[in-house]
Amino acid sequence: MPVNALYRDDFYLSTCEAVVTAVHEDGGIELDQTCFYATSGGQPGDTGEFERADGSKIALGQTKHGPSKDVIIHVPLENEPRPVVGETLVLHVDWPRRYRLMRMHTACHLLSVVCSYPITGAAVGEEESRVDFDMIETIDKDAVTAKLMELVEQNHPVTLQWITDEELVANPDIVKSKNVRPPMGLGRVSLVCIGENSSIDSQPCGGTHVSETQEVGRIHIAKIEKKGKENRRFRIRFGTPGDEA
Repeated sequence: MPVNALYRDDFYLSTCEAVVTAVHEDGGIELDQTCFYATSGGQPGDTGEFERADGSKIALGQTKHGPSKDVIIHVPLENEPRPVVGETLVLHVDWPRRYRLMRMHTACHLLSVVCSYPITGAAVGEEESRVDFDMIETIDKDAVTAKLMELVEQNHPVTLQWITDEELVANPDIVKSKNVRPPMGLGRVSLVCIGENSSIDSQPCGGTHVSETQEVGRIHIAKIEKKGKENRRFRIRFGTPGDEA
């Protein structure tokens, strides 16, 4: 039975109740529903803990997809206790970590607005994220930072819109990434829309994001690296140059 991935409709949901539907030989846990984001599209999966009825905890080190996107496997840390099928658990996402990832992922979308080149790769991290662009132009990192912070401070709304897989196939130009496949296969695809009526940006993405750009906070381009003749890697960090995040 497909899991009900609650985070797809509510990025701010950090706790919920769920029933164990399967426990794998390697300890991986499947649930009827979850607020834990599964690794996908360059964003790491959630960590956190499961609370049992007796108050004891099961610490989670990874959340990932199974053979398909409608299977989500929660992987406990080594030597953690195993629940049993049918057991009810209370899920607690490591919220400070998730929120940093949400801010970073939204910052990556803003960077794709400032640098309107095809994306060849991306990875979202707690301290630093990277976005690779198919470009040969030289660009000043401080100028990019200034444009990013302008979008952040304008406090544009960030909303979600759903379209069908068929609508995405019929409109391939909305996909900015050259190499990362949009989150298809569930019958519907989420578009992350920035600005009123998507005035700033709209692109398919299954990641988690903040609700307005001001939440991203202060960010900067720490480095722009040349990765091949037609590839530039932008590294985004929190704070200002020289700051600790």
